[in-house]
Amino acid sequence: MAADPTIPTLTGLLAQRAADSGEREFLRFGDWSWTFAEIDAWTSRLAHRLIEVDGVRPGDRVAIMLPNVVHWPVGWLAALKAGAVVVPVNCSYQRADLAFVLRDSGARVVLTDAERVGLVAEVARAEGLEVDVLDVAEDGSEPFPATAPDRVVDADTLANLQYTSGTTGFPKACMLTHDYWVRLGWLCSGTAGLGRDDVLLTAQPFSYMDPQWNTAVALTVAAPLVVLPRFSASTFMADVRRHRATFVYVLGSMPTLLFKQPPADEDRDNALRAVFCSAIPVALHAQLEERWGAPWREVYGMTESGIDLYSAFEDTASVGSGSLGRPVPTKQVRVVDPADPAAGEVPAGEPGELVISGRPMMSGYWHRPDATASTLRDGWLHTGDLVVRRPDGGIQIVGRIKDMVRRGGENVACAEVEAVLERDDRVVSAAVVAEPDEVLGEEVKAFLQLREGVRADRATAQDIVTRAGAELARFKVPRYVEFVADFPRTPSERVSKPALKARAAEQPGTTHDFSPRRS
Repeated sequence: MAADPTIPTLTGLLAQRAADSGEREFLRFGDWSWTFAEIDAWTSRLAHRLIEVDGVRPGDRVAIMLPNVVHWPVGWLAALKAGAVVVPVNCSYQRADLAFVLRDSGARVVLTDAERVGLVAEVARAEGLEVDVLDVAEDGSEPFPATAPDRVVDADTLANLQYTSGTTGFPKACMLTHDYWVRLGWLCSGTAGLGRDDVLLTAQPFSYMDPQWNTAVALTVAAPLVVLPRFSASTFMADVRRHRATFVYVLGSMPTLLFKQPPADEDRDNALRAVFCSAIPVALHAQLEERWGAPWREVYGMTESGIDLYSAFEDTASVGSGSLGRPVPTKQVRVVDPADPAAGEVPAGEPGELVISGRPMMSGYWHRPDATASTLRDGWLHTGDLVVRRPDGGIQIVGRIKDMVRRGGENVACAEVEAVLERDDRVVSAAVVAEPDEVLGEEVKAFLQLREGVRADRATAQDIVTRAGAELARFKVPRYVEFVADFPRTPSERVSKPALKARAAEQPGTTHDFSPRRS
């Protein structure tokens, strides 16, 4: 894994797979599948069309606003063959979101579908943008050559402007090169031990990172990638069984939602041999493995840096430990004082900010030199995550630097309280925020999403808080509880707390106040 990938570009990987594994299945959407050779030919034809009809030049931005259909990866790889830079656009975006991304990226072409073509055209008109809008149902690529156009693409060629979730203002676009994606596929396949006999499966929207790096993995090892239309907790494992998937990646609330589905006799009747997950619920870790008969391991990364930490599958001691594992071979990590990073690493067991160097790594933020300079300092990416080094050498996350409640002089890590609340079987997901308080400065408020059938009343809230109080120091126990049907989430499946608080302010629900605790 520490070695450089043998092929430096995504387009080169596709050409190689078409040559040495052309008849092997590459992409599967529903009951339809395509081989490496078929996708290579289709993407070449579409690349010629983008160049000759739409006038796409090297470095031009091509936006893709599509649901999980095969045209998404085809559009991505075709645009890259044309030398363009792809701008993934979330399908749920409305006028304001879409207008910002199109303006900020300077996209010249948008690949979309009949459902969204009117919205894209309307936004382009209203914003005075010169944008070609292409409905992929009739992409017009058929008459063009099935051989790749003559465009120079190398490892340092920009491939994506990948917009982050924008939890601290407008989204920022990470500049990701071909080397970033190829190296990410190389490392993920190596850490998971994947090969051509595996079957990969993903259910996240293709505009997010995960299906894209899964595509890079499939190209790396010549294995098929199964793409589901969306994630559904009630049908996900049935799809895993039906497609005989051997590897999946899940994150956010997905593990908890899956576990809270009714157990079934066929749970272990699957081909899974490896599951990667970000933020495995500690209390459920061993039960997740037991229920589906496959090892689950933590993997940590960001849009800015790809993959950074992982727990090896042979590391059974990490199960239920909360450890994020150790750095992949191409990364170095440090745990530093956020207020004085230059002072060196903090002692083991003491919280500090996780900073990372190595490859893959973004080139910076598009048109955001100040944000780039703030995040990338002296070759180190400052993640904003608070972690501790464990006695076994692993890294354990304890919260976000800014995701804290300062209650009467005591610091409360929101992530710690959320983990305790989510250990309650009635709770699907929890988000803890700071609530202003005249006496203590800030109080602890918990937003809770309950399992179906659980009464969202004061008695339930009181019982959940009481149980949490048996595990937490008194000052960490939530004073306020508000039940929600769901959470607004970022593209990385974290709860968007700014959006959550804004929604609560605009549409306040019932907040249960369990009296001030003056301690």
